[in-house]
Amino acid sequence: MTTIKGPAIFLAQFIGDQAPFNDLKSVCEWAAGLGYKGVQLPTGDARFIDLQKAAESKTYADEIKGIANVAGVEITELSTHLQGQLVAVNPAYDSLFDAFAPDKVKNHPKARTEWAVDQLKFAAKASQNLGLNASVTFSGALIWHMVYPWPQRPAGLVDAAFDELAKRWEPILNIYDEHGIDLCYEIHPGEDLHDGVSYERFLSKVNNHKRANLLYDPSHFVLQAMDYLEYIDIYHERIKMFHVKDAEFNPTGRQGVYGGYSDWVDRAGRFRSLGDGQVDFKAIFSKLTQYDYTGWAVLEWECALKHPEDGAREGAPFIKDHIIRVTERAFDDFAASGSDDSFNKSLLGI
Repeated sequence: MTTIKGPAIFLAQFIGDQAPFNDLKSVCEWAAGLGYKGVQLPTGDARFIDLQKAAESKTYADEIKGIANVAGVEITELSTHLQGQLVAVNPAYDSLFDAFAPDKVKNHPKARTEWAVDQLKFAAKASQNLGLNASVTFSGALIWHMVYPWPQRPAGLVDAAFDELAKRWEPILNIYDEHGIDLCYEIHPGEDLHDGVSYERFLSKVNNHKRANLLYDPSHFVLQAMDYLEYIDIYHERIKMFHVKDAEFNPTGRQGVYGGYSDWVDRAGRFRSLGDGQVDFKAIFSKLTQYDYTGWAVLEWECALKHPEDGAREGAPFIKDHIIRVTERAFDDFAASGSDDSFNKSLLGI
C-alpha cells in the first residue's frame, strides 16, 4: 500500500484579479502558507501557465515547475475541464459554451472543437514536460439534454452519440498514451460521462483504452443519490485522481435530485466546504488506501455558503488529518511464531 499524497488544492475557483490570486508565484505561496503541498493547475489562463508554450518548450515547463517548487508546492496535475467540454458540444449549448473559447473561434463550432482538441494535445505534452503522470478533463456532452427520456429518445440515438464521442476522444487518448499520461474524466452531471453506466458505455466504445481513466469526486455522486463507496470498489483500478469535495443531499416534499431550477443555496443537493456536508471521508480515504491509490488528494472548493478563503484554510488540515500513513507491518506481528516449509507441513499433518 501507498500513503496518499497531499494535501493539495485545485486553483480554478481561486484565480482572480487581486493578489495573491493573480499570478502563479503568489498563489503558490498562498497555498503553501495554508499547509498545502501541491497545486492542481487550470490551463486556460496564461498568467499561470501558457499551455502551448509548456508543450513546446521543456525549458519553459521547468521554469513553471520551478516557480511552484520555490514557493513550496508541487504541481500535481493539469486541468483541461473547459477545453474538454468543447470537444463535444450539442448545438443547443453553442452560445453558452462559446464563453469557454477564445474570440477567434467563437460562433464557429467546428473551429472551436479543433481548438479544444489541440488544447488537449498540448496538455498531454505539457504534462510530460512537467514530469506529471495524470491530467483531468471533462468529456463534453452531445446528449445530456436528453438524460431524462421525454419525449422518447429515437432508437439508436444514444449509441450514435457515444460512437461520435468515442470518435472524437480516442485519437486524443492515443496522444496521452504516447506521452505516458492518464487522462482522467471527471464524472459529472452536465457531461455525457456522469455516472458509472455512462462511463462504461464510453469505455466500451474506445476499446477499454488504458488511458481513459477517472477522477474520483464523491460530491457528484451524493447529488445523484449514488453509492460513492461502492463506486471505489468497482472502479478503483481506473481511479487515478481524487478531488476532495463535500456535498449534502436533503430531499423534501418539494424537490429532490433535479432541484426545481433553484439557485445552489436553495437546492436539496448542494456542494459544501469540507466537513460541512455528508460525505464519509474516513471511509473514502480508507478504501483508496486499501486499493493502493498512488495519487494526490486535492481539495476542490465549491460551497454555496462559506467564503472560499475560509474553505481553503480549513481544507488543508482536514485532508492532512484524513490521509492514512500506511503501516509497514501487520498489527499482530508481535505474536508471530516463525515459519518454514517443513513447519507448515507439520501443522497440516502432511
